[in-house]
Amino acid sequence: MAYPRAFSHIGLSVTDLDKAVTFYKEVMGWYVIMEPSEVKEENDTPIGQMCIDVFGAGWGTFRIAHMSTSDGTGIEIFEFPNSKKPENNFEYWKSGVFHFCVQDPDVEGLVNKIVEHGGKQRMPIREYYPNEKPYRMCYVEDPFGIIFEVYSHSYEITYSSGAY
Repeated sequence: MAYPRAFSHIGLSVTDLDKAVTFYKEVMGWYVIMEPSEVKEENDTPIGQMCIDVFGAGWGTFRIAHMSTSDGTGIEIFEFPNSKKPENNFEYWKSGVFHFCVQDPDVEGLVNKIVEHGGKQRMPIREYYPNEKPYRMCYVEDPFGIIFEVYSHSYEITYSSGAY
């Protein structure tokens, strides 16, 4: 039987690394653990070799910053040359990651802060179990087109009571 692995980090691509670090620091309260820096395509260092393995040859350079959530989950934020903000980054029907989720008991306050800092509220704040439990959620979008969800309660508490 497999044991449950911990979630280590997620990588996000943005069009403006400095603005993204500011957004996630001011809005989400995430810690900067490595300031924005440049990575160059080269074979002389382990990071250079690893990036060639991941991205292939010809990527040239990119910028990266590392942040951390309150529970130690890492956030790698990448800015690649010629990056573009998608018009519609919500192709949920395609295979791959289409959102991540953060938790805040003040869903309304966080959603308002996201909007005030250039993000979007993609739906009304909804209750999972209306008139039963105070579990709320809302899909939002950051200023760079990345879609995420805000939960009022932890994932395991929200779903532990069974079916909708």
